[in-house]
Amino acid sequence: SLHTNSFDEAIALPTDFSARIARNTQLILQHETGLTDLVDPLGGSYMIEKLTEDLRTRALSHIEEVEEMGGMARAIAEGLPKMRIEQSAARRQARIDSGEEVIVGVNRFRVSRGTAVDVREIDNTAVRDAQIRRLESVRAARDDAQVQRALDAVTDAAGSESGELLEACVDAALARATLGEISDALEEVFGRYEARTESIGGVYASAYVNGTTMQDIIQLSDRVAAREGRRPRILVVKLGQDGHDRGARVIATAFADLGFDVDIGPLFQTPREAARQAVENDVHVVGVSSLAGGHATLIPELIDALGTEGRSDIQVVAGGVIPEQHHETLRRAGVSFIFGPGTAVPDAARTILESLLTRDAQPGTDGSGSPTNVESDPPRA
Repeated sequence: SLHTNSFDEAIALPTDFSARIARNTQLILQHETGLTDLVDPLGGSYMIEKLTEDLRTRALSHIEEVEEMGGMARAIAEGLPKMRIEQSAARRQARIDSGEEVIVGVNRFRVSRGTAVDVREIDNTAVRDAQIRRLESVRAARDDAQVQRALDAVTDAAGSESGELLEACVDAALARATLGEISDALEEVFGRYEARTESIGGVYASAYVNGTTMQDIIQLSDRVAAREGRRPRILVVKLGQDGHDRGARVIATAFADLGFDVDIGPLFQTPREAARQAVENDVHVVGVSSLAGGHATLIPELIDALGTEGRSDIQVVAGGVIPEQHHETLRRAGVSFIFGPGTAVPDAARTILESLLTRDAQPGTDGSGSPTNVESDPPRA
């Protein structure tokens, strides 16, 4: 199968126009190139055979590692697959940032000024209000007694080795129980999984080929530590229903290798919870990774919550899929820096460290009055 992304997915959700181009790419390959006339157009290629064998060998290595742990369920519980993904992502980001791996338009052959594109605007407040109205309508029309019986059956099935759990969940859905209610019924037996928020160390630094750049930034970190009496400390958070945390994990790993003390918030935090964690951990900076369009609402709420906690001095920086049209609004709300797709992680770290050293940089600038637009989380998965 072949997946073709829309060209604007690095800055926003795709528009109908960009999605049509992506779809037409597949249609042209299917109908105009003759690619589908052969069952295996690359059959006999020594390069494909070599890549296939390499993939098979590496896959077997992962399978053997999982089997040695007692199977995939045990490996997932121990966090092995997640750790391997984070290590791979950190290594690749280091290769991209150092220029060893070329991404055209990102770290080579960049244009001085990009072409503005129309982006899809999503009013997340309107979406939330509409969903609440739908839930209220469903609850008003259903038989509450029937729903409760169905939810009790879900809990009973979850606690019984012989219970038909899937069937019970389907029956609950047919009775118009919500996903949240079904999850709560399961939680009574299974509890709720809480992911560990540990980060890996040394992976980014070991893969970054330009040692001079790394040392320069570590020296900046040392200067902040000498001035503050402790290492620069950043809390990396995901707010709301944004569950895409690969980029945030890469940032956390890389910043740790660049001399920061790094805290990572759990997925699906509210702005108030993130603010409380920032205050309790006494961080210098909160970095918000936003890949699901909630930045316009959630980041200002985070800044307000920090103010309520009496810690307006904590800098808030943002990165991810944030359309340029939203940058000025976020800066006015108090965001210090916005890191856009394609930014090298060391550049983002340098910007933050220099700001901490001067402490007089204007929000939304690089400390010299020039607007800053850097981001280290290009959405690739």
